[in-house]
Amino acid sequence: MRCIFGNPFRPVSFSPSWRSDSAVALASGMYGSRDFSAMLILADALQDAGCDSPEVLEHCRDPKCTHVRGCWVVDLVLGKE
Repeated sequence: MRCIFGNPFRPVSFSPSWRSDSAVALASGMYGSRDFSAMLILADALQDAGCDSPEVLEHCRDPKCTHVRGCWVVDLVLGKE
């Protein structure tokens, strides 16, 4: 559930400047293929783009999280509401 909704008690601020070409390409590829094995790489791409949100980066790097289509981080990168 946290993959889709995140933590409702700690809303995350997401800067549009973190939507680098590589981050958007990775997120789009994962969304389309439903293969979320590149979440670690997405975290690196977001960090390279200036993302300093611990919630976003930790979610991408969480080995216990099973990511699915609708993942809140992927949706934020793709600009989905």
